[in-house]
Order: sequence, then structure tokens, then C-alpha cells
Amino acid sequence: MVEPVGNHYVVARPVYSENLFNEEHEKLGCDSAKLFTNSSVLLCLYSCSPQRVKKIALGLFPIISWLPAYRFREWILSDIVSGINTGLVAVLQGLAFALLVNVPPSYGLYAAFFPNLVYFIFGTSRHISVGPFPVLSLMVGGAVTRLVPDDTAGNGTSTNISAINEERVMVAASVTFLSGIFQLLLGILQFGFIVIYLSQSLISGFTTAAAIHVLVSQLKFMLQLPVPGFNKPFGIVYTLESVFSQITKTNIADLVTSLVVLLIVFVVKEVNDRYKAKLPTPIPIELLMTVLAALISYFVNFEEKFNVAVSFLSFRFQAPVAPDVGVFQKCIGDSISIAIVGFAVAFSVAKVYSIKHDYPVDSNQELIAFGLGNIVGGSFKGFASSTALSRSGVQESTGGKTQIAGIISAVIVLIVILAIGFLLAPLQKSVLASLALGNLKGMLMQFKEVGILWRKDKYDCVIWVVTFLAAIFLGLDIGLATAVAFQLLTVVIRSQFPSCTVLANVGRSNIYRNRKDYTDIYEPEGVKIFRCSSPIFFANIEFFREKLITVGFSPLRVLRKRNKALRKIKKMLKKGELQVTPKGLICMANHTHESDEELDNNRIEELDQPTNVTDLPIQINWGADLPPGITVPRVDIHSIVLDFSSVSFLDSSAMRVLQKVTGFLDKLERCAFFDEEIKPSMFFLTIHDAVLHILLKKDIASSPKLKPAEVTLRPGQKASRQLIDGI
Repeated sequence: MVEPVGNHYVVARPVYSENLFNEEHEKLGCDSAKLFTNSSVLLCLYSCSPQRVKKIALGLFPIISWLPAYRFREWILSDIVSGINTGLVAVLQGLAFALLVNVPPSYGLYAAFFPNLVYFIFGTSRHISVGPFPVLSLMVGGAVTRLVPDDTAGNGTSTNISAINEERVMVAASVTFLSGIFQLLLGILQFGFIVIYLSQSLISGFTTAAAIHVLVSQLKFMLQLPVPGFNKPFGIVYTLESVFSQITKTNIADLVTSLVVLLIVFVVKEVNDRYKAKLPTPIPIELLMTVLAALISYFVNFEEKFNVAVSFLSFRFQAPVAPDVGVFQKCIGDSISIAIVGFAVAFSVAKVYSIKHDYPVDSNQELIAFGLGNIVGGSFKGFASSTALSRSGVQESTGGKTQIAGIISAVIVLIVILAIGFLLAPLQKSVLASLALGNLKGMLMQFKEVGILWRKDKYDCVIWVVTFLAAIFLGLDIGLATAVAFQLLTVVIRSQFPSCTVLANVGRSNIYRNRKDYTDIYEPEGVKIFRCSSPIFFANIEFFREKLITVGFSPLRVLRKRNKALRKIKKMLKKGELQVTPKGLICMANHTHESDEELDNNRIEELDQPTNVTDLPIQINWGADLPPGITVPRVDIHSIVLDFSSVSFLDSSAMRVLQKVTGFLDKLERCAFFDEEIKPSMFFLTIHDAVLHILLKKDIASSPKLKPAEVTLRPGQKASRQLIDGI
């Protein structure tokens, strides 16, 4: 019974062991075979019902559920404004991120258009903007440069460049198609939970490293240098070496243009962030700089005067093509990495907005949506899509309510492809490179997380650093695999060396905490409470056993020592070297001390068995002084409470070790090790039940050494056994 008394509560119930509780309270039975049979029958009947078909359809096509409930008058204007702003950003990011893939910029618009159409039908997030993402673009570009390297023979004719570009476009499309297949299969198989294996610290370290790769990869466009791609371990080092070895060949016009554009973009973005609450909409600086740079390049004729590299944009719809199966065989690892990273980034952003605006997102359906989006996008020669943080931020901050904003942004991309894209033909590649770098601010600012993680959780900080270094020096694909393996290793290390603490009663209540953390603690004499905050399995069972022995004692060692002492006492009594008196045993002869080494030469197996003490004329008090030459470890503990409330599972190895420990305790009990019949293997509902059981058995409440605790009593309640009630 529980009754509130002010801001306290009083609990009156018996001290429960597990068995006693189960005897008083009936447990629900479960016939697993019957349950399985009934479930199978119900599933079979239910799967054929119209309700089941409707549920599947609503899950697979979320548009069926949200579009009929669309509040047209309230939301349409906000979605149109948001869609236009997001579409303009998507156009510019598509053009800029195409440089990371090493394909002509116009193909970035296909990656911003087709996946958006698919996500409108199959996606569950209302606020993310689907399209190119710099990390994915760079990962696709790594596969592209590995399979189609730059022309190192110096045959830079327009025909040769066009052939290389066509081949690279095909590789990018095939890799995207294959990553879409992997995402679709994972979604169908309900593997949306895989995102939990990519922790926030891992994703942060990986995307920060990817931002550094993006920065380095764009140097060749900003300086207009013929730098080949190095998609291999330490490729970033080789790239920097190639850049600095040709630094004297820098095109000054491209460099100045890049620096000016980059500076303006960073300043205006800072203004947008600082005054976002006052601005009705963020200043579209990327759009303004793109239009201005294209106009200046056209009227000043930068290409002829300063030999700058222009984009040679060709805007027209490409006919769908079948992927290259040969590329599939060479890019399986790349496609898996792209599929997982793309989904992890998109779902994490979608989850943030779903929590902020209070609506659900389905991880498995998101996998299906992005998988189909990449399959369709790859078929039309686009490259891998996810969501860019800045672009999704624009869609949400400008008032986007639903996926309608996404379809409006796709319409803006379509208008650029079909109608006005040719106006951007004079645009310099260095401008697009600067725009790509301008979107990296958020990812580069993640360096600040290292100090925060170090203060909060050093394991997470180490994961961040290892992920960052692995992705920087080993490449994004190998670096990701290395980071995931290292993260799983940290989980093993954490569970292999779990946190084991000794608990004490705090405030004479039913609350038990680490005794090192509090001053007002109570520890019953002879009782130790040991907590393990981890699963116990083969990898950490020895660590657990050593910690338990450190807290308490080694039962086997004490048993052997006492058996040796008993045999020695019997031998000395028989020889007359010991005499029994009312005060105890008195040694009648000088006896040399037998070392542990000499004792260990005895037959160990015999010492593990109980010793017959019926023929001894006196009961040995192990807590008193023993005859000279006999040394036995003093044991001040009569009870150990094992708190397994945080132990989620035990494997067979752990069970065997615990059985051995229990076996040792049983032997000690048969040897009259315990003063009374205390069952060390008893199970209790709570720590408090176990402690109260021990106190009742040992009758500590009557001990003059302990002061009764003050307790709050209900009216009419007797103040008996205050110590027991107050602990």
C-alpha cells in the first residue's frame, strides 16, 4: 500500500523474495506454440482483408493520406514562396555540386529535379529538400575518377573531353542507380534501423572530413589547374602536392573571382544567420552572385581575355538510359556507402523537423523513397541525391508546410532546364566552385564539437577524431567503413570493462547510490551491495569476477585456507601442541610458520572439499586470534547483494562462472562458513528487499551500535522496528 504524506510517500508491504512475490501474485502464462499458431492464422486472414490492403497502400504511398487533408487556403501561399526560394537554391547547388562529381554542371539539375518528383509521392517528411548533397556528390565523384581518370596524355581536344564526360556521366548514373537499388531493398526488408549504427559523433566527424575533401577538390577550379583525381588512400595528400607543385600556373582572374565571390557569400550568409528573425526571407546571395558573375563574364568576355574556364552548360532533357552492369561490379562498395550515408543524413534532418513540427516519419518508407528517387535519377543521368542542410533550412524557414513546396522547387528547376538555363552559359567554373564552398560553413563549424564531446563523453570525442582522420587520409569509402568498425569496437570495449560500483543506502530510505558520491550514507555491517551496469557475457565475465572479488573476497581462497587451518589444528591437538581451555586454544610448543608456498604443495583438490569438524572439541572462532603459525584471511562480510537491475542479458559463459561462484558459496555454507542459514543465491525484487532480508536475519535492529532512523508514520501506525522501516 502506498499513501502520500506531504511530499513523502509511505510504503507498507512484506519483504519480497522473487519466489514469495510469484507465490502471492499470479504471473501471466504464455504458450509460445499456441501464440505462434494463432498469430500465423490471424496474419494470414488479416493480410487478405481490405483493411490490410488499405494500410499497405497508405504506407507505400503517403501522398494518399496527406494530400486530401491539405489546407489549401492556409498553406498554398507559404508553400509557393518556400518552393520558389528552395528551387533557386537547388538550381545553384545542383550546378555547383556537379563539379564534385566531375561531370558537366548541367547534370546537377537532373539530380535536383527527378528525385524531388519521386519523393513528393513516396516521402514522409514535409520539410526536407531532396537533391544533391556535397558529401554524396564527392563520394560519387571518387568512383567516377577511379573508373574514368583524367586524360594524362595531354590530348585535350574537344572530342576527347566530350567522350570522357559522357563516360563519366554514365559511371555516375550507374553508381547512383545501384545505390538506389540498395536503398530500395533495405526499405522493403525493413532495415531502416541501420541508421542507429551511425552515431551523431560519427556522422559529424565524417561530414566534417568530407567538407575538407570538398574544399581541396575545388582548388583546381578556383586556380584553374590540371589536377588529376586521386581516389585512393592519402589521395588528399597527393592532390595538395599536385596543386602546390603547379601553383605558379594559377589563373589570376579565376583566383580573384573565386575569392571575391567566396567573401561576399560568407558575409551575406552571416547576415542571414544573425538577422534571420528580422528578415522576411534569407537574402538569395547565391542567385545574385550567379546572375552577376554570368553577366560580367559575358559582357567583359572573360573567356577570351583572361582564358578562364567556363561551364559550357547544355540544358536539355536526356533520354533515360539503362545502367552499365560493368560499373555495378566495380562499384558495389561505393554504392553501399553512398546508400547508407545518403539515408543517414537525410533521415537525421527529417527527424529534426518531424520533432519540431510534431509529425511522424517512417525510416523504412524514407529508404524506399530515396531508393526510387536515385533509381529514377540515375536512369536520367543524374547523380546521387539526399538532402542538403542549407537547402532544407531554406524550405523550412521560408514557410514550407508540406511536400508541395518540394514540387514547386522542382518546377523552378524544370524552368531553368528548358527555358532560361542557356543564359548561364558564360558562368565561370570558379564561381560554381566558390558557391559550393560557401555551403560548407555549417559542416566546417562542426570542429567546435570536439571540445564539447571531450567534456561530455570522451568515447564520442575519440570516435569523432578517428572518423575524421580515417575519412581524411583513407578516403570517404574506406574511412566510413573504418569509422563504423572503430565505433563498434568502442561498444565492445565499453561492455568489456563495465562500470561496477559499490552501493550504499542514502538518507536511510529505500534509495541506493554509489557510496563515493554521497556523505549521508548507511552501510549495514557485513553487507556489500555490488552493481554491474552492463550485460555480462564472455568478453567481460572475468573482469566482473575480478571486480566482485575486489569488493568482497575470494571464496575459494578462504575455503582452502580454512580447510588447511582445520587440518593443522587437528594435527596439533593430536600431538598435544594445542590445548583446549575455556579461553580458547593455547599453543603448548613453539611451531614454525608454514609458508603459503609450502601449503600450496598440498593436494589442492582435497582442500576444496568440506572438512569434518565433528571431532573437534571446540568451535573455531575465525574472527578471534588463531594459534601461532596459522594464518587465515579475515572476512568481515557475511552477505553480498548483486544488483543486476541494469544487466540486460547473461550468456552461457557468464552463467557458468556465476554457477562456479555459487558453488563456492555452497561449499562455504556446508563448512559452517556462515554463522546462520543465509542463502547467498536468493533473488529479490529490489536491493531494499535484499538488505531488509539480511537485516532481519542478522537481527541488526537490536544491535546497540546502530541508531534507529527517524521515519514518518501514518496515524495509528506502530513505531516498531524503526530501523528496518527507515532504511
